[in-house]
Amino acid sequence: MHPLMPFAFHIDIVDLVFKGILIGIIASAPMGPVGVLCVQRTLNKGRWYGFVTGIGAAVSDIIYALVTLLGMSFVMNMINDNHTQFLLQIVGSILLLLFGIYCWRSNPTKNMHVSGKQKDSLVHNGVTAFLVTFSNPLIIFLFIGLFAQFSFVIPNHPIEMFLGFLSIPFGALLWWYGLTWLIDKIRGIFDTNGIVIINKVIGSVVILFSLIVLFGTVFNLYTLPTQLTPLTSHP
Repeated sequence: MHPLMPFAFHIDIVDLVFKGILIGIIASAPMGPVGVLCVQRTLNKGRWYGFVTGIGAAVSDIIYALVTLLGMSFVMNMINDNHTQFLLQIVGSILLLLFGIYCWRSNPTKNMHVSGKQKDSLVHNGVTAFLVTFSNPLIIFLFIGLFAQFSFVIPNHPIEMFLGFLSIPFGALLWWYGLTWLIDKIRGIFDTNGIVIINKVIGSVVILFSLIVLFGTVFNLYTLPTQLTPLTSHP
């Protein structure tokens, strides 16, 4: 066995976990209906009500992420070659670019539901956020784009994929925890314009990132790893 094999395997796991955290953050960050609801509940009811709202949204996202992951794994088990990987990355970059443009142009405060100040149970706040998020299955297309762009789906590596998948909810909860902490700290100066600004910043970051990856993929400036390949042993 090559003496560096354990180290290489460890680095691959860390890389996959890092990608999963980024996927969880990017999928949660846009200020859609549940994002606005999270901000409102943080301002009106308190930080933990906002965080529980984020947890409810994260549970819904994880269900859709799992469905997407299983579907893409099945397809890639049947068709697994460099050309397919290249096309998937191109499609993923385009989907994320369109998503970033939509995020930047949208106004999440338009026709938003105004959350009251009555403090219902934390469970009720989490369940309602779950239902709001789960009613929008279009997030599957966002996960397709993210999984393809990050080369996140690795057929025939269930342990690595399981660990990587667990990092997605961690990234989502990290985002909701950080967002509610920030809103709670600046609640005195935060208003609806702040929600629009957050959305435009997120959209700009996604647009820039998707263009960089699309340009790099088309012109072969770099190749993202498509599978975990251990170092071969030497005689």
